Amino acid sequence: MKKKVFVFFPDGVGLRNFAFTDFKNIGEQKGFDITYWNNTIFSLKENLGFNEVKIEDHSSHPLLSIYSRARKRAELNVSRDKFSDGVYSTYKFPFNYKGIKNTFKSLYVKWLVGLYSSGKGVVKLRQKINKLERSTSKYRYCKEQLEKHKPDLIFCTTQRATQSISALLAAKDLGIPTIAFVYSWDNVPKAMQVVETDYYFVWSDLMKSQVLQYYPFVKDEQIMVTGTPQFEPHYDTSLKQTRETFFKAYNLDVNKRYICYSGDDETTSPLDQYYLEDLANAVRSLNTKGENLGIIYRKCPVDFTPRYDAVIEKNKDIIEVLDPIWSQIGSQWNQVLPTKEDFKMLYNVCEHSEFVTNVCSSTVFDFVAHNKPCIYYNYEQPQLKKGIRDIGQNYKYVHFRSMPSKEAAVFCFDKNDLKDLVKKILDSQLSNVDECLEWYKVVAGKTPTKASENIWKAINNLLN
Repeated sequence: MKKKVFVFFPDGVGLRNFAFTDFKNIGEQKGFDITYWNNTIFSLKENLGFNEVKIEDHSSHPLLSIYSRARKRAELNVSRDKFSDGVYSTYKFPFNYKGIKNTFKSLYVKWLVGLYSSGKGVVKLRQKINKLERSTSKYRYCKEQLEKHKPDLIFCTTQRATQSISALLAAKDLGIPTIAFVYSWDNVPKAMQVVETDYYFVWSDLMKSQVLQYYPFVKDEQIMVTGTPQFEPHYDTSLKQTRETFFKAYNLDVNKRYICYSGDDETTSPLDQYYLEDLANAVRSLNTKGENLGIIYRKCPVDFTPRYDAVIEKNKDIIEVLDPIWSQIGSQWNQVLPTKEDFKMLYNVCEHSEFVTNVCSSTVFDFVAHNKPCIYYNYEQPQLKKGIRDIGQNYKYVHFRSMPSKEAAVFCFDKNDLKDLVKKILDSQLSNVDECLEWYKVVAGKTPTKASENIWKAINNLLN
């Protein structure tokens, strides 16, 4: 008899990895009965024809957001003290004191953090959150769904969504095994493990060591290294278009060589538009000296600010805008969802660009999968002033310590050096590809093409 697996989407971030890749096909080929347990407003049945069980009750306890913020801050304080490292304080968002309601919430969070910033305190906060969520109508609703459908196992596609807590507690209380997939390369040190499950699937040996380091309640045998499906589409050559076909589809000039500028969200890089402007100025200067260059600007999919508009308009002879093919089906950042068509676009942007430039983005790995270099901007903009976050702190984060060498990216520390770096990369005198491929193995694991297969093998082993 086929084992029934619920693939759980608490929010839309897992769609890219687990709905639009070959993940489902591979699981079905291995004999699993797969149902998507869907907490999002994206219908997998209507859009993709997948079996789904929709979660219609989205309630959470009124105090959940307060206790979750307190838990995260308390965990970061524990890490700061345990490792004598100030970097953990930089992961905290500032308190909001605008209005009576926000002020009350912030003061309540501060009080809880003061009480519970210890190893035992964090455990108590987690227990309190679980108690709150077990009292909700969503917990009872999810429990009824699980009793009706009787899955053998639940695979949760992200560890960071508070919307998953009540559902996974319902499974736990019914004795159904649960797995959480650690969603992103920077998540573990940032105290973003919201759920407690029976098993954790991680990208790499590095990520496994981090989970053990930060979460003493997780044991070695609970963690499986599988890789991530995130990069699998870059090895699907059926997505590849010829240069001529791709350029024609997006009105690109076949005679130009293009550099990709990959935009960041406003939190990570609040002055991101000025780095795009610096690249445009470097390209314009090089074009006066005989180059024929253009820029493909691909924005961060969840950035809807108009901050780039003036730079793009001023440089419209150089910059071509290729927006990611994502769909906005809600007002929250995690309700802006990828589409399968975007895999093809991103594959070909990587394939047909000379290299990528950005501020500290994981697109360095998308491009290195196509053997393309990356320039990371790491200098302050003159527009930086009090209250605006300096992008330099990004490179001090724990996940950047995974770089096996400083040459794993080409760093630009001064805008006056940018033109020379661009020229050297174009002339094949400078590259970070070899070093970055080593970094890619450290972060994403040694088998980036086999992650979906590895996940299903691990699920099979657990069920048997």
